[in-house]
Parts: sequence; structure tokens; C-alpha cells
Amino acid sequence: MAERRQNEICEAATISWHLGRSGRKLYLEMKKDLRELVSSSNVVLSDVKKCVQPHLKSSGWGIKVQNAVYQQMKRRIEVENSNPESCKEPLAFFQKAQASWEKKVLKSINSMCTELSLPLARKRSTTEQAAVSSKFSTLGSECDMAELNKIRPVYSTLDFMEAVVNVKNPNYSPLRKLPSSVKGWGQIKIHLKVKTVSELRSFFKETEHCGSQCGSFDAEGNSKDMDDNEWYKLGKRVIEKGSCPAAQQYAKSGCPSGLRRHIWCLILDVGDNEENKIYFEQLKSYVCTYDLLVDTLIKKDVKSTATNDDQYFVFEDLLYQVLLAFTRDTAVLKHFDQTSASPPRSYIRGKLGVYEYAVFYPPNGIIPFHGFAMYAAPLCYIYENPSRLYHVFRELYTRYFSRLHSISSHPQGIVSLCLLFETLLQSQEPGLFYHLRQIGMHPLKTAFNWMFYAFSGYLESEQVLILWDRVLGYDSLEILAVLAHSIIAFRGKNLLGVTSVQGAEAVLNDITDIKVVPLLQRSLFLE
Repeated sequence: MAERRQNEICEAATISWHLGRSGRKLYLEMKKDLRELVSSSNVVLSDVKKCVQPHLKSSGWGIKVQNAVYQQMKRRIEVENSNPESCKEPLAFFQKAQASWEKKVLKSINSMCTELSLPLARKRSTTEQAAVSSKFSTLGSECDMAELNKIRPVYSTLDFMEAVVNVKNPNYSPLRKLPSSVKGWGQIKIHLKVKTVSELRSFFKETEHCGSQCGSFDAEGNSKDMDDNEWYKLGKRVIEKGSCPAAQQYAKSGCPSGLRRHIWCLILDVGDNEENKIYFEQLKSYVCTYDLLVDTLIKKDVKSTATNDDQYFVFEDLLYQVLLAFTRDTAVLKHFDQTSASPPRSYIRGKLGVYEYAVFYPPNGIIPFHGFAMYAAPLCYIYENPSRLYHVFRELYTRYFSRLHSISSHPQGIVSLCLLFETLLQSQEPGLFYHLRQIGMHPLKTAFNWMFYAFSGYLESEQVLILWDRVLGYDSLEILAVLAHSIIAFRGKNLLGVTSVQGAEAVLNDITDIKVVPLLQRSLFLE
């Protein structure tokens, strides 16, 4: 009788079985908790329902189930918006373009291996493993600069931009032939649906008035009266509630510096639990056991980007820990199911071309490129613990940043962002766009770098985080294109006064003084 009663009570939690591995774990934890509740001597059969319902609320299970359903719904929407036959890419010419790009990347890394006689992977000796393990938190001091100088980046943003602008739809032909003076205005020749200005205003509507509640506070991030600030108080209540939807709505208007780490963890569903710590330690052990060629690429990249940046050089060792662990994480492979990209494969020596002997290389399927470390660098200001930093970075990358370096028709992909940028600039600043094209400058060439790195390395670190608040809050990368357009429009007066490409590039060379929120408000809502 008691067992049947317990099973009946637990049926209320079976929804979590439909939420994947994390949902099953949630179900088992809830079942255990409810079993202990109904088995206690204080609960009688007639009062089971009255006892369980208040317990589900007071113990936080209701919020946990809500968050699990919310996260799963977001993933399901992503799948439903994809091609019914394939979640990767519905348009054949985009598939072909991405496949061609991947071949170039593989050719680049293979030729480097051949020229330098470097193996893709090798197992470290016991002595080497012990040495790496003992110095894991100070890997920056262990880098051999002579070896790093031999390594070249697999590709740069200029290489990738060239691949993006060369994508063409072979099935498209204009209704009428355009004059040569008009043809080359925009560099993106693909016709995809992007938001209009009115749609952007509606979508980013919370940005219009966020200055009145947290704009200056958001920018300064060090208010002396934080406890008296209403926006800060609201953020603390959101954190206490622990609701993912509430945290995402809150982030649309910006997160105070002291609360950002907690708000982001709620949105990304990253918990500070023992399981995550053990998982990171396991990845760390893989780093100590195996030496991969991509490790050298990571070290080279950190040395040439973050270490040379006044804002991020102090985080060199922390970046090594996170990024080297990232290369070993096979869980990252799951995001390839919903992107146009495919993870590269390598073959065991002597078995080239035999599918049964193919393995993903690197284990996470991501070959690091020049500037890859800049996706993680701003997070070092929020999270000092490597494990917490790692899991937040992994979620940010798989949900958002991975779309910035793959060719696809996805509305959050780099091609759509480039098209949105050019469309905004041509429709909102036609005179400026025409002037830049007349002097031989393509505005996209500059804006592409900003969007490709999500402005990391170009804006001050706090402004990057303020921008990424909105990426998480609106669950959209489109704000990158809006900001890129806003910056060029803001510098429009100076740009109209230059007569050469070099002069225009000099005007846009340094944007570290840009404040994100006021500029977005000026661009979207100032009539």
C-alpha cells in the first residue's frame, strides 16, 4: 500500500521524463524527495495531497520543473524552425559553401602539420603528465615561444569574410538587370529575410527606456548605493526566485555587475554543483594525458590576442585552463546537430578513408582560429572559478558564438547579420553608405570583425558584458548588427569628411570609447 501510494504521488513529476538526461535526473531527485516526505510518520494517507502540494512549492521543485521545461522548449523551437528533414541547413548552396569552407580549414591545418612534422595528437609520458598537472594553473609560463612562433593561425576573419561574401544563390536571377553602378553596393548577394527597423524597435523595445532604470548604473557598475537601487533590488529578487524566464527578461535591460554572474547562470542553466566540478576535473585530466596540436593553436592565439590586450593579459593562465579543457569536451559535438557545420574527422594511422577508424578531431569538433580566445576573455571578469567559467563559456559558445563562424541561412548566423547590417546602413544612412562606396570602402569589412568576435577586444570589457546581457536577454545575436550600424552612423559626420579608405578606417579604428546602451537607443528610437 505504501509503495503504491508513493508511486501515485510521483506521477505528478513524470513530465520531467520528457526533458532528456537533465530531466530524468530532476525526476529521480524529486521522486526521492517525495518518497521521503510521504514515508514520514507525520503524513497520513488522507492528507497526502495536502502535504505534497505545499511541499512542491516551498521546496522549490515547481521552479526547477518550470526552468527545465523552459530550457527544453527553447531547444525544441530551434529544432522546429529548422528543415523538417535535417536540422542542419535547408538550402543546398549554403551546405555546399560550408563544406567548401571546411575543406579549406582542414587543408590549412594538414599542410601545417606536414610542413612542421607535427602529430595531431600524442599521449604524454608519465613524467610529462605529472608536470602538466602540477603546473596546470600556471601554463602561461610554460609556453615555448620558439615553438609557438612556428605556428600560424588556421584562418583569419579576412579569410572567412571572403568565403561569406562569395556565397551566391545559383537559382536566383533578378527581374531586371541592374546598372553596374548599383550592383556592387552591398557585399552580401544572398536574399534572406531580416528584420526591418520597425520590427527591430518592437523586438528590442525594452532598450528604449532602460536608461531610466539602470542605464548609468549599468555602465558604471560600481554604484555606492546598490542596496537602495530599485533595479538592483529587483535583480536580487529574480535570483532568489531562481526562475530562468524571469532572469532572461531582466537581462534585456542590463545586469548590474554584482548580479551578472548569477543572472547569466540562471539563463544558461549552469549550476554551481559538484557534478560540474567533477566534469571539469575530468577534462583537465584529459589535457594532462594527451598533447594535441590544437593545444599549440590555443596557446598561440592567447599569446597573440588576449595577452597583448591591456584588459585581458592578467587572465592568460585562466584562459589556458578553460580553452584547453574545451578542446576535449565531446559534449560540444551535440551543437553540430543544429548547425550547418560538421566536426572534422581524423583517421588512425594506416586506416585513412576507413570510416570505422575515423575519430572527431579535436574531440569537441572545433578547430581554434585567430581570436578564438576573445570569446572567453570577457567572462574572466565575472567568474574567477575555472569550472564555473568553463560551463558558462561552453553554453555561450554552443548557443550563440558558434553561429558567428559557420556559413548558414540561420537568422542568427553571420550571413544574416551581415545582410542586416548592410540593409540598415543603406536604408537609414543612404548618403553615408554611398559616400563610403564612392571612396572605395566596404563598410562591412570593418563591421564584420566587430560582429565576428561579438565586439570582444574592440569595446571596453564592461561594455562587452553589457552588450552580451542583451544577447542573452533577447536570445538573439541580431543586436550585434544593430550596434555595428549604430557605430558607423554615429561616426557618420567624420566619415563624410574623409576622401580615402585609409581615412575612413582611421575614423573607425578605435571604438573603445563607445557606450552600448545610449548608442542603441539613438539608433533605434531617436527620430
